[in-house]
Amino acid sequence: MAVPKRRTSKRKKRARNTHKAAPAIALQACPQCSSPKRPHRVCEECGYYAGELRVAAQEA
Repeated sequence: MAVPKRRTSKRKKRARNTHKAAPAIALQACPQCSSPKRPHRVCEECGYYAGELRVAAQEA
C-alpha cells in the first residue's frame, strides 16, 4: 500500500484546496422596489415575484 514519504505542507495543501471556495451569492435588483434580492425568490422588501404580490410585506 502506498504511504506518503513526507508530510504534506500547509502551502501544498492550501494550493490544492483553492478551488473549494464557496461561490458568491448572486443578487439582482427587484423590478418593483429595486432592492437587492436573490434570483427566483420572492422579494423580502415588497413581497412581489414575477409581477404579482405573493407574500404580504414585512413591517419594519
